[in-house]
Amino acid sequence: MIALDTNFFLIAVPAVIFAGISKAGFGSGAAFASASILALVLPPGQALGIMLPLLMLVDVFSLKPYWGKWAKPEARALILGGLPGVALGIALWRVANDDMLRFLIGAVSLAFVAWQLAKARGLIRIRKGAGSSWIGYLAGTVAGFTSFVSHAGGPPAAVYLLSRGLEKTTYQATTVLVFWVINVAKFVPYAFLGIFTVETLMIDLYLIPAALVGTWLGVYAHRFVSESVFFAITYVLLSLTGSKLIWDALT
Repeated sequence: MIALDTNFFLIAVPAVIFAGISKAGFGSGAAFASASILALVLPPGQALGIMLPLLMLVDVFSLKPYWGKWAKPEARALILGGLPGVALGIALWRVANDDMLRFLIGAVSLAFVAWQLAKARGLIRIRKGAGSSWIGYLAGTVAGFTSFVSHAGGPPAAVYLLSRGLEKTTYQATTVLVFWVINVAKFVPYAFLGIFTVETLMIDLYLIPAALVGTWLGVYAHRFVSESVFFAITYVLLSLTGSKLIWDALT
């Protein structure tokens, strides 16, 4: 049983709002921080089960302001690659235990921070306009896999989309569409694998207002808030939570 006490909501509500802001305003790249944060206080499967319906709700409410503004070839490549990635995630889930999932979520969190810092320091350069369709399919497969096991599909998708030199709103709209489709594809396997329970779905009802507030803030922040400020906060959160999850998995 999940204890629905003050401590739980003090962690869960900000985590869900943060996910909404990231998905609706900043390309989904950091939305998975919410699952990493929840996994600190819950078994990873429960954390992922709670977050998926809320992420899907954010997807639905994010579609309208960005409707039709996405890049069709890039979205198609990521989606077609993402579906086999979801299948790979299903295969891993069948053999994974909680500590393996904690380690994986923690490792993805730290890898995301390391990649962003390396890019900021010029150690990694993404050439604008590069990236053929097969690279999009590959990025989509990785995104589908990491999305299934940790809701962390944003970073691999970002690598491909940034290489395409998309305008800010086109980039954002493309991620909204891609992860709406991938999250829908994850829903049925999550149900069959027992990741959803009556308890996690009831908790979602309590957290719906936080998801809607985060979505509204994200659409607003997309126009007015500096990405550098938002992601600086994200890096700190992911570094702390990722390190803690890896430590818990190993000890």
